[in-house]
Amino acid sequence: MSDPFASGWGTGNKSGPGAAASPKLLLRRLRQALAAPGDGQQRLDQIVTLIAQSMAAEVCSVYLIRGQDTLQLSATEGLRREAVHEARLKIGEGLVGVIARDGRAIITAKAREHPEFRYLPETGEEQYSSFLGVPIQKLGRMLGVLVVQNEHPTSYTEEESEALALVAMVIAEMAEAGTLIPRAPNDGEEDAREPIHIQAQGAADGVAIGPAHLHEPKLLLPNPIAEDPVHERVRLREALGRLRTDIDTMLDGNDMADTGEHREVLETYRLFANDRGWVRKLEEFIVSGLTAEAAVDAARTEARLKLGTANDPYLRQRFDDMDDIAQRLMRRLILPDGDRAMPTDGAILIARALGPGELMDYPRGTLAGIVLEDGAIGSHAAIVARAMEIPLIVQAKGILRAGEAGDEVIVNGDQGHVHVRPREDVVTAYEEKLSLRMQEKASFAALRDLPCRTLDGHEIKLYMNGGLAADLPSLNESGAEGVGLLRTELHFMLNKAMPTRDEQANFYSHILDKADGRPVNFRTLDIGSDKVLPYMKQPRESNPALGWRAIRVGLDRPVVLRMQLQAMLRAASGRPLRVMFPMVAALAEFEKARGMLLEEVERLDMDVPPTELKIGAMLETPSLAFAQKRFFDLADFISIGGNDLMQFFFAADRTNERTAGRYGVTHPAFLSLIRMIVERCTESDTELSFCGEAAGRPLDALALAAMGVRAFSMRPASIGPVKRALLATDLAAFRSVAEEAELARMRVRDALIEHCHENMIPI
Repeated sequence: MSDPFASGWGTGNKSGPGAAASPKLLLRRLRQALAAPGDGQQRLDQIVTLIAQSMAAEVCSVYLIRGQDTLQLSATEGLRREAVHEARLKIGEGLVGVIARDGRAIITAKAREHPEFRYLPETGEEQYSSFLGVPIQKLGRMLGVLVVQNEHPTSYTEEESEALALVAMVIAEMAEAGTLIPRAPNDGEEDAREPIHIQAQGAADGVAIGPAHLHEPKLLLPNPIAEDPVHERVRLREALGRLRTDIDTMLDGNDMADTGEHREVLETYRLFANDRGWVRKLEEFIVSGLTAEAAVDAARTEARLKLGTANDPYLRQRFDDMDDIAQRLMRRLILPDGDRAMPTDGAILIARALGPGELMDYPRGTLAGIVLEDGAIGSHAAIVARAMEIPLIVQAKGILRAGEAGDEVIVNGDQGHVHVRPREDVVTAYEEKLSLRMQEKASFAALRDLPCRTLDGHEIKLYMNGGLAADLPSLNESGAEGVGLLRTELHFMLNKAMPTRDEQANFYSHILDKADGRPVNFRTLDIGSDKVLPYMKQPRESNPALGWRAIRVGLDRPVVLRMQLQAMLRAASGRPLRVMFPMVAALAEFEKARGMLLEEVERLDMDVPPTELKIGAMLETPSLAFAQKRFFDLADFISIGGNDLMQFFFAADRTNERTAGRYGVTHPAFLSLIRMIVERCTESDTELSFCGEAAGRPLDALALAAMGVRAFSMRPASIGPVKRALLATDLAAFRSVAEEAELARMRVRDALIEHCHENMIPI
């Protein structure tokens, strides 16, 4: 950034260059204006007068955004005062509207000849030629436009533009703090912020209404203008020192000794925190007259203008890194000793991203819903949210700018909708929906203890997925017959270091205690792809979903796998044990993993071994469906991992919104694959179940059951709806509809939906 304070302001005025006051002096005057008594309008009037005097400009005006797309003249020095609160422009209309639309300054010596010029006769601005306008914005949120004008056609300099942008940033901070936005008298408009609807992606089903709670609260600057620049530089250096110490401590600790991506992120933070150019820029802003925290925010805003909209993913990543480190530094400046506040019960958590450990920090029952600006459907935070039955929305772009602490928020995890400050009729509609859900939940409770038997007499077993000790109460509440999938990696992810064998054994034993004799399928460590342990180095891969993950990691790191198998065997002392290996792609992999488990059984040194041992595998790759018969003979049970199997079968990334919805369980090709797997398991008398998101969707579960699947594992909340649908279905008739639709080259899903409607099957 060039220094706009080295030369005088006011080159486009009748007094001549250098006649105006310096920007530093202007900032001091602005601080005095803020401290003076008066309302927001009076402060804004003083500000435009001070800017006009300091820049020796004949006109200075502030236009503020009203509603969603209107700019209103809110204060002026030089234009007609009666036009204040009356003159309006649409965003994108005229020079002022273009600045608000594009977020960029406009400088011109001949404003009336500019192609975007729009004349507002009520303002009396026709005599002014020179024009300099800059956006008033706060981290991408457009608040208004600041303009100076002069009669003579003399261009303003880039230095003057940068200086005015700095003043606009200060105005934005004042506006964000709520001390500067005036209400237009008697204009009949509500100044409240408008309702906002965001279409995103649902990652955990459910509906919730509650007040917004920010995971990282927005940091407001009470006064961005410094009284003592020397003191502010000291504050900045002390805060940077604390930040560097924190990062070094995390990097040098044992928990981060061998970390992959997490360590690289912290290394990037360390580089930024020690970057001399960045620190020099912060000090330049302080010399300009800003407080330390305002200087950090100014540098952050400048970087957003340059990199925030870059198409290059590398530049975008660098901006995200800088943005995060700036947020951390501001927190140390504004709240050096402040702990994160806990929300009130029933809150909607808003965050950029969230790890499973961070989510578990919030007491159970506190959060009614979660909205993430980033995040992924398959993330472990999403898995934890589903286990805790908390509706979760991911990829809600703009939520951090839109949502303020305390705003009413509606989360619809079923359809991916987020409503911020919703209209009353929207709230009423969702309250009715919640009421119906409560009634529906009560009806599911009435089915809980009934056997799951279809109309044509087929017994179907319904299990629940889990991964946390907190999941186990859902066994009784949902009526599940056991745990069809225990995701052991969640226990690893919630620890800062690799759990010891004893720690693992205690956890697995606790799970078996809570299951109280019901079967539990312990899946061995399933990491890789999007599942990363912070203390285990993971290689960079161009296609991690097809890379080094799950059983491949276990076989290549046998010490880790053997320790886990030993812990499971010890935990099952005197009880049955069921172990399954994830992501098996070939018979040889299963034989090797199975052999390791049997070796540990032989080595087991304990008085009471497990009473029974069942060894199974997850069928998640098409190759395993075509494996030799020996695989099906060796496996005591097989669980179809529907999420990955569909992804690999259709070559469609399930986390990519452009491909995830193209194919479904009811696709004829996938149903044919399921029929073949059922037949092969029947031939070898091997237990078969289906685990995945599709298991919890009634229509998909009916289609799978019609193909011969007789056991399903799903999140606890899905058991009631799936059971209700199965109780009302004749599977033989359902299969006939699917087969007839396929022969007639009809869309199978449409035919099945029509059949359900005709036969009153609740889906």
